[in-house]
Amino acid sequence: MREEDPVDGVDGTAPTAVPLRVNEAMAVPSWWQPVVLAAMAGGMGWGIRGQYGHESGAMIAGVLVSLVLVFLFCPNAAALPAFRAIAWGTVAIGFGGSMTYGQTVGLTHDAELVGHWGALRWGLLGLAIKGGIWIGFAGVFLGMGLGGVHYRARELFVLMSVALGLFFLGTQLLNQPFDPGQQILPRLYFSDDWRWEPGAALKPRRECWGGLLFALVGVISYAGVIRKDRLARNLAYWAFLGGAIGFPLGQSVQAFHAWNRELFQSGFLSRIEPHMNWWNMMETTFGAVFGAVLGFGLWMNRKRIAVRPSSDESTMKPAIEWCLIVIYALLLISGEFYSFRSIERFTDLGLAMGLLPIIGIAVGRWWPFMIVLPLTALPIAGKTLRQLGYGEHQVSILAGWVLYVAVPLILIGAGALWCAARSRAGERTGVVTERALLIAVWLYFGLNYAFFRFPWPWVEWTSRTPNGIIFSICAIGITIGVLWIGSARKGQGSTEFRSNAVTRKPGE
Repeated sequence: MREEDPVDGVDGTAPTAVPLRVNEAMAVPSWWQPVVLAAMAGGMGWGIRGQYGHESGAMIAGVLVSLVLVFLFCPNAAALPAFRAIAWGTVAIGFGGSMTYGQTVGLTHDAELVGHWGALRWGLLGLAIKGGIWIGFAGVFLGMGLGGVHYRARELFVLMSVALGLFFLGTQLLNQPFDPGQQILPRLYFSDDWRWEPGAALKPRRECWGGLLFALVGVISYAGVIRKDRLARNLAYWAFLGGAIGFPLGQSVQAFHAWNRELFQSGFLSRIEPHMNWWNMMETTFGAVFGAVLGFGLWMNRKRIAVRPSSDESTMKPAIEWCLIVIYALLLISGEFYSFRSIERFTDLGLAMGLLPIIGIAVGRWWPFMIVLPLTALPIAGKTLRQLGYGEHQVSILAGWVLYVAVPLILIGAGALWCAARSRAGERTGVVTERALLIAVWLYFGLNYAFFRFPWPWVEWTSRTPNGIIFSICAIGITIGVLWIGSARKGQGSTEFRSNAVTRKPGE
């Protein structure tokens, strides 16, 4: 987008020029800050995702990593456009939850396949492709929010609709034919396959990674080629790289254990073996790697960050916006906790579920803050209650509703309203994202710690204790880092941070 490109008002008013030449919103942190803090956020968020699963679980990592990066790079930006970027990154990382990957992981470590190098290589290749697609969506949409290019509601509707069309096309071309009864599977297939286990009684799963790959390429092509949003394009590549490295690298930890069990039968390793959840270690490693790579990628592209001014706000009527937010919340609840066949196909497809929030975030005043805080937390709180109250009966139903649903959602909802109010008052992003990040970190840590049945390291260890310790280190590390950086900013004053701003020439 050039410096004086006109921007249509969302209410049909005359377009206004948006200067992008001088980006005073940006700070330049040392390269290690986004790498370390985003690795902690990704490792903790994706590790916690393992307990909650699917699209909504992935959004935990999306919100934590996106908050960290915007906090570090955009302290003086207006809060509303910055939270739009965070919210887009949060929603988009959920798209990959539509993919099946359990059997792909199994190709690398199932007992029947241990020692089969062909299956190992094929499984790791599949994880690289699926991991790259999964995180690639988060990268491109986060970049779209931070690159200074204005995306209108109409074009986002068309873009998401085309992405859905590409999804069905890619699924048809790359994930068909699929007839397990006749042992007919796609040529590029990364789940249980008779190629690796001839004659075995397998239950192959339908894959859709090809459809998501087509959709991702479509979004990147539109943002990068048609809209010339170079940050979105570049950050998509870095995110894809982070996912393509992180998923197979994390699984290599689990596969090493499966392939070398004799090493864990004696010595120090034999003492930790009973307490290790190797699957959760895989997820934590995956999240840490993609968080670090994405953080480094944004640092490498820091000169392209150009958060739009606060004048670029929506005039959508609050009543309409809140109705749409409630509709989306009801879809989340029905998709996660109820089985309505009439809407299951819609809620099970991340791209379809993302259509409403992607557009709402672009044109709403409340959508970005609600997505980043209470709407992402809603299914997580509900799943915690379902597990501990209705499933394991660790607490009474009434106590579970109070402790794991009502209190967390009231607190995080109040946090969202506070962030929105500070945004309307002209507060800069650094202060608002600092509070939002700390709220999110400790809320998800607390809910997951309860899900883990409070694995305190000074009591008898369980298979959840090691990951509980890792998540504790991540939560404390993020908190210390955020408070330290925030305190340093207050001490130095905003003038010094603006002096670090990057100057962008028109069209750069």
